[in-house]
Amino acid sequence: MSHDTTTETSGSLLKSITRSPLILPLVGLVIVSIAMGFASDNFFSLDNILNILRQQSIIGILAIGMTFVILTGGIDLSVGAVMALAGTIGAGIMVNMGMPAEIGLLGMIAVGVLFGLFNGFLTAWGKMPAIIVTLATMLIARGLGLVYSGGYPISGMPGWISWFGVGRLGGIPVPIIIMLVLYALAWVILQRTSFGRHVYAIGGNETAAHLSGVNVKRVKLMVFAISGFTAAMAAIVLSGRLMSGQPGAGVAFELDAIAMVVLGGAAISGGRGLILGTLIGAVLLGIINNGLNLIGINPYLQDVIKGLIILLAIYISRERR
Repeated sequence: MSHDTTTETSGSLLKSITRSPLILPLVGLVIVSIAMGFASDNFFSLDNILNILRQQSIIGILAIGMTFVILTGGIDLSVGAVMALAGTIGAGIMVNMGMPAEIGLLGMIAVGVLFGLFNGFLTAWGKMPAIIVTLATMLIARGLGLVYSGGYPISGMPGWISWFGVGRLGGIPVPIIIMLVLYALAWVILQRTSFGRHVYAIGGNETAAHLSGVNVKRVKLMVFAISGFTAAMAAIVLSGRLMSGQPGAGVAFELDAIAMVVLGGAAISGGRGLILGTLIGAVLLGIINNGLNLIGINPYLQDVIKGLIILLAIYISRERR
């Protein structure tokens, strides 16, 4: 009897571990890292690892907001265009209007949050599908950026703005620090607040969440506002890296952000996933990109490989759900 109980307990423990949203992303990260390490001698060098994280920082920041939206069962296709518009408007405030750089940075954040609130309002109160709303606002944001800038980059930003894109703090690139701080804040919100519990509840069963007293509309409004805020933060990092507002930046960034969330073990239908998983997904996608470049794989073939990996991740997520 004791042996059976022990066996049953061990089986339950193993089952609970394998059901964790993090286990498969972690296994994938380890396997891919080992494979890339064998394929390239330079892969595990500190410079290469920091380079991977720095390269992934912008889309990794976008993926934070995307995680909130996907956990509620939604999607945000506008983040790349909103990031470009925020950076362009911010550069215009600094350069064309001659206002202090701090005002320009606040302008970037305002643009991102306002677009997020607009997406959330149309989705929650307008009862419109998020995929359609954000597809439309993606076009609106992209068009507004091009109209405002005349289709050209706006350069001439104050030199200290570059700190956000290429600066270092204690030897670590600032974009990595910004990304990790934002992930830590997102973890606290999702795991330690009632708002985070409501996000998961809506993604699991929106009707049940509403009947339980959750203000579904307000939560949806807030998750899209968070997505807009992270798009603005990504714009600040990108502006620091390029030292200009680029109205054409961020094309297809939303697809990579979604890929990071899915690779991190989140269910695309909502209600399941961890922000730490998204961070793992960001690192995993970065390792795949970096490793394929080091190996010398054709760039066009790289897209095919990444697409197949994403499809596999979605299939596994569906089967486990």
